Amino acid sequence: MRPELIRATDLLRLKTPEAVEEAIGLLQNTVYSFSMKVCGHPEDAEDTMQEVLSRSLDHLAKIPDPQALAVWLYTVTRNRCWRMRRKSSYAPPNLLSLDELMPSDEELGLLLQDAARGPESNLLHAEQNHLLHRAILRIPATLRIVLVLHDMEELTTAQVAQVLQLQQGTVRIRLHRARLSVRKEMNQLLSGTPLNSDNSHSSAKRSKSARSKRNRRPAECRDLFANLSEYMDGRVEPLTCDQMRGHIEACPSCVAFLRDLRTAIDHCRSLDIPCDSAVMPRLRAILTREYLRMLVLPVSK
Repeated sequence: MRPELIRATDLLRLKTPEAVEEAIGLLQNTVYSFSMKVCGHPEDAEDTMQEVLSRSLDHLAKIPDPQALAVWLYTVTRNRCWRMRRKSSYAPPNLLSLDELMPSDEELGLLLQDAARGPESNLLHAEQNHLLHRAILRIPATLRIVLVLHDMEELTTAQVAQVLQLQQGTVRIRLHRARLSVRKEMNQLLSGTPLNSDNSHSSAKRSKSARSKRNRRPAECRDLFANLSEYMDGRVEPLTCDQMRGHIEACPSCVAFLRDLRTAIDHCRSLDIPCDSAVMPRLRAILTREYLRMLVLPVSK
């Protein structure tokens, strides 16, 4: 969970003008950043932030702990984003299969070369946050929302399931596909791969050829690929985990791919999109005055 939500809950309990204003500011950034990661449009994110927080004031005083605040706030914000979201021009029309998300021999070869050169060769270390945000917006919305909530907003699997009204197993499956998808999109952006192809026939032939190359990977690699998120998150049974670790240590291609996937996830977790500082103060002041008025507390000048 974002530490900002823990801090905001503690501040709201103090019920002083200064504490309330700081808490409102933390909630503003949280709602705006989440909306931008999901929808990608500043105007929509600002509207969502204003509407969600304006309608939340009465509820904020009744929320007992940060966990309850997180689930409630993300549920309301997610519903608002879904009602007004615009379809991304980058998102693919269909979900990709695990075979299509599995790297080809050519891509694995490039990953091995990058690993030999060291992490400084990764362009994302040059603060390419705008490319990362574009990559996130290019994955299907049903996967994107799970990735944002779990890896970027730091909710648990159970909390994500509660926000999205899904089974926890479904959340885990979508999270794995989302991680694989955003890794793929990031690499395509960094390599300059076109977003779309005008020649669908040529695209289909390339896809078929790529799948054929992926299908030549050993069965152990394919099994590992399908369970990488569970392995990285420590959700695999000890015996299975030892077997997976043994294969990884003996397979340079799997080592390179796992490193690349971890890098993608780490960058997702570090991405934040703060609201424009010129937008926040006036709304924060209005919301603070209204919240204090609801609590029948003095409003500072």
